[in-house]
Amino acid sequence: MKVIVGLGNPGRKYEKTRHNIGFMVIDELLKRYSITLDKQKFNADYAIEFIDGEKVMFVKPQTFMNLSGQALRPLMDYYNATTEDLLVVYDDLDLPTGKIRLRQTGSHGGHNGIRSLIEHLGTKEFNRIRVGIGRPTNSMPIVDYVLRPFSKEQNEDVLHSILTSSDACEYWLKNPFLKTMNEYN
Repeated sequence: MKVIVGLGNPGRKYEKTRHNIGFMVIDELLKRYSITLDKQKFNADYAIEFIDGEKVMFVKPQTFMNLSGQALRPLMDYYNATTEDLLVVYDDLDLPTGKIRLRQTGSHGGHNGIRSLIEHLGTKEFNRIRVGIGRPTNSMPIVDYVLRPFSKEQNEDVLHSILTSSDACEYWLKNPFLKTMNEYN
């Protein structure tokens, strides 16, 4: 089973914020396949569907960003999913808005959601799509910046990154992650 996880914060208050770009990618994938997150377990909303003969789980942890690993680990254990078949989509301050970067491993880079996943999964070896949200250009604290919506000027770039990330997820369902990286990096 392949597992695609989008990181974000639950609730309407956070729906359109920069920190929820991972949820936005999951929403795009759900729309493409006419799927709804119809299951709840271990503080995660998820769906399992067969896509081109492959069993795929789409996940949105509901623990808030900084505790994402608390939801994902027990869910993966319950379904006997491996980290080799995991793809995590999340926001990245170090990439410009609209850019994406795929990686197979790495540190948390200061991202608390990834820090939680590494801690609970016991490894930093898992596939990732980092979706650029840029850094604040003024003295706004990072915590305020990531919990704000994108500006109107960024909407086109944001949509592009959501669509491209979703395309990369779909490509990965049929190809090894290394080939996906070569195609989308």
